Amino acid sequence: MKKIGILGSGSVATTLADGFIKHGHAVMLGTEHPDKLADWQAKAGSSGQVGNFAQAAAYGELLVLAVKGHVAAHLLRTLDTATVAGKTVLDTTNPIDDAQPPQNGVLRYFTNFDESLLEQSQQAQPGAHLVKAFNSIGAGQMVNPDYDGSTPSMFICGNDDGAKAEASELIRAFGFEPEDMGGVEAARAIEPLCMLWCIPGFRQNQWTHAFKLLKMA
Repeated sequence: MKKIGILGSGSVATTLADGFIKHGHAVMLGTEHPDKLADWQAKAGSSGQVGNFAQAAAYGELLVLAVKGHVAAHLLRTLDTATVAGKTVLDTTNPIDDAQPPQNGVLRYFTNFDESLLEQSQQAQPGAHLVKAFNSIGAGQMVNPDYDGSTPSMFICGNDDGAKAEASELIRAFGFEPEDMGGVEAARAIEPLCMLWCIPGFRQNQWTHAFKLLKMA
């Protein structure tokens, strides 16, 4: 059992929290609005707690970053460096520009192909071990989705091999096959997968698909 600190309180945060509890872990959700999580905490029972961001960061042996992309790096900078140093941080965020609507189903990002949001967040907390994960799948399919026996891929990247191994263990438990794409720079390619994943949703209201990396023997 791990103690998981989740920074965020939206659908991704609560879905992953429920998944961690399902798999025997204990969770604390970090939020600025604890009153909005009263129903979730009552349902989670003794395995789920609610605190502020600093408390969740201190509580977790492993952390999950599940806030809107435009606040991700700023939030990390507000956390005590010693508290997060050496910890694996699953980064689920995408650099979605909320000020601009999708163009023909294509999301707008506030980053470019020369620097990802993951890189910005890693620079905000250099001592933490960030791993991009769960950024290109819908919340409804994040925990043990059923694709008729086919295991979907989960593309990950990060600078620390130990953190990626720890993340991969959890990803497999959630029903995905982790695919390691390398260092944090690979997020420049992984984060835009959210754009691709969302296009069928915006254009055809199809939100249940997943990516699969096929390999020749």
